[in-house]
Formats: sequence, structure tokens, C-alpha cells
Amino acid sequence: MIIGGSTLFHAASMWALTIASRIVDMVFYASVKENNDIVRELKKEFQNGIVVPRNQIEAYIEESESILIGPGMMRSEKPVDKNRELSLEEINDLEDEGLQSYYLTKYLVHKYPHKKWIIDAGALQMIELEWLEQLQGHGVLTPHVGEFERVFGTGVTVSEVAAKYNCTVLLKGEVDMVCTPETCVKIAGGNAGMTKGGTGDVLAGLIAALATKNDLFLSAAAGSYINKKAGEALYERVGFYFNASDLAAEIPQVMKQLLSLK
Repeated sequence: MIIGGSTLFHAASMWALTIASRIVDMVFYASVKENNDIVRELKKEFQNGIVVPRNQIEAYIEESESILIGPGMMRSEKPVDKNRELSLEEINDLEDEGLQSYYLTKYLVHKYPHKKWIIDAGALQMIELEWLEQLQGHGVLTPHVGEFERVFGTGVTVSEVAAKYNCTVLLKGEVDMVCTPETCVKIAGGNAGMTKGGTGDVLAGLIAALATKNDLFLSAAAGSYINKKAGEALYERVGFYFNASDLAAEIPQVMKQLLSLK
């Protein structure tokens, strides 16, 4: 399942949807009404997922083997009441979409801690770190450097965060760092063309797809490696002149090539 998007950011969750739909059997997609309507219109050509209204997501979560939350979701600078408990209906009625991100992530993580969670972008930026304790190792966090410092502060390492909160962390950069409480791996590669908007959303969708049948460390590390290899393949053909949609289209070809090396 992919939960993301907002009235401001339309494409981010759709890039995640595009790549995930090329890998898994079925994708459930839940966004705000505007994005759901866009995807329904696209489904005249794109028929590889089920559009789920946000007030119905719980009916599909139990069927989902992994859940990506956050791409394209808003953050808010408004103070939040950490002790406030809202129903799903009340969350969806909030006018501030950043507060929606906060309370929706809180509600779902606490209610479904046994699921595999990939927490990205807006959901990651609004998260309370103690929520991660609920997941008991079932979470992947995918920050870039700015998000990492915003959420965890400065002067802390990726391995320390993974150990403290019992999660998998993929710090995106020129060299990605993927850590669990037990191990870390660095993944080099890619190029400057991958700094364009949306490439991180493609990566998040790829990790979520891989996580349906693999453990979270392998999914994050393999997703990082495949994503970078796809960027390198595009660079060989078109230089830096590619975008997130091109990256999503290239990944299946790279995966086929990598699998043929087994």
C-alpha cells in the first residue's frame, strides 16, 4: 500500500506507485481526493493498482505486505497535541494537511505495528521518535541529509539512530548509508542527475515493493543499489538529462540484467 500525496504535491506518490506497480502483484493507492481523482483519470491507461479513499485504507492494510507512507505528504510547523487521539474520520477532516500527516502516521503505526513500514518524506518529517518503538524493527526510514538532521538532530550517526530506535535507516546521498542495529553498508554510485525531484520517491516505492517478499535491510540496500544502477544506465545514454519518470522506467531493465547475472 502507498499512502501519500497532498493538494500541493501530486507527482511524488505517483512515482512511487509507478515503480511499485511494475514489481508487485497489486498496489493499493490512497491519497487525498485530488490525487485519487488524477490516478482514476490516468487509469484509462494505467490499470495496475486500486485507488482507495483514505477513509477506507484500513480495509486494505491487513492485505498489504508492506506499506509506504509519506511521499508527497505535507509537514506542518504548527504545534501538535501529542496526547490527542483522533479517529481516522477526524484525521481526514483536518484542514491542515501537515497535521493530517502527523495524526495519520501516528494512528496507523500504533494500530498496525506488525506490518512492514517504509516511512518517507512528509510522514518522516512529522514523526515522533517514540512511535518507532511500536514497530519493533518493522520500519525503514529514508531521509536525505536535511531530513535526517531535522528529525534526529546533528552530531548523531546513522548507525546510532538505527540502534537506538531498532529500525533500518537509509540515509540518501552521493554514497547511501543503510544501517540496522546490527550492521551497516555503504552504497556508492549514481550521478548528479539523481538529485532531481522525485528520484527519492521512486526509491521509496522500490523499497516498499521489494519489502513485500524480503527483509527490510535487504530491501533498503538492494533498492539503493538498483536505483543507483538505473541512474548510471540513464547517464550512459542521455547524460544528466533524465527525470524521475525515466528512472522508474529504467529500473525494471536494470533488475532484469542484475538477475541474469545470478
